[in-house]
Amino acid sequence: MLRRLLIALGILPMAAVQGATTMTTQMLEQPTGHTYERFAGAQPRPFKQRLHLFLLGVADVERSQRFFEALGWTVSPVSSDGFVMVDLGGYALALLSGEAFAEEVFGEDIYAGERGPGAATYRGVAFAYLAESAEQVPEMLARALAAGGTLVKPVTRTPWGINAFFKDPDGNLFEIDYEQKWVLNSAGQLVVDRVNQE
Repeated sequence: MLRRLLIALGILPMAAVQGATTMTTQMLEQPTGHTYERFAGAQPRPFKQRLHLFLLGVADVERSQRFFEALGWTVSPVSSDGFVMVDLGGYALALLSGEAFAEEVFGEDIYAGERGPGAATYRGVAFAYLAESAEQVPEMLARALAAGGTLVKPVTRTPWGINAFFKDPDGNLFEIDYEQKWVLNSAGQLVVDRVNQE
């Protein structure tokens, strides 16, 4: 909305917006698993002061869903099998299996042959920042790494969009994610019960 106003007032050239859209389209045209070059532009812009998703790796998604529903929390109707969202008022608690979480963050064969059954799981928490465009993902990652973060997963094309993971200096896991389906309101909060149709 603000972007459209800035274009209408002539403050932001339409070419800049079209360039961003073109870059996002080009990034999304890559096959799943494609990794992107590190951000090489000028000083990356700062993150907006917000988080959108609190990702929670769980042993049993259905059991966890029943638990949170028993607390009186409402599951979003746009949840799916294996990815359940609970609306927290502009933010969401997202439940996914520890196995799916480990594959998303670390790759499908990180634990191959190292441990017994159930080893390839991640039952931790990650904080997700939703980028407004695909090209913001490498830029935000560059900023996080320059600030002292540690790379966990480079900017990668996923089946859903573009993402990257890093840890802060204390080892807490963060995701930077862009997916066309996410809807953000004018304040930058996640509209949990709506998704864009792709």
